[in-house]
Amino acid sequence: MVGSMDELQARVQQKLYRMQDLRDGLAAVRGRETSEDGVVTVEVDGNGALKDLAFSSGISRLTPDELERIVVQTAAAAARVAFEQRAELVNEYTAELAL
Repeated sequence: MVGSMDELQARVQQKLYRMQDLRDGLAAVRGRETSEDGVVTVEVDGNGALKDLAFSSGISRLTPDELERIVVQTAAAAARVAFEQRAELVNEYTAELAL
C-alpha cells in the first residue's frame, strides 16, 4: 500500500526508469558468432536481424552450397546467442516486477 502521493510518484518513476533500462538493454543486444572454420562471422541484433556479415579469405575454397550452409548455420548460432541475452534481460525485469 502506498502511504502518500509522493511515495506513489516515486514508485511509478522508478518503474518507468527500469522500463527504459530494459528498452535500452534490448536495443543493445547483439549475438556474434564465427563459423568453426573461421570463414564466416555473423552479427545479429536482439530480433535476429542481420547487422554484420564478414568473410575471411578462406571463402575462396568453398562451393556456393557450402558457403550457404555455413552462413545459415552461423547466423542461426548468432541468433541463439542474441535470443538468450534478450531472454535473460526480460526474465530479470519480470522477476523484479514480482517483488
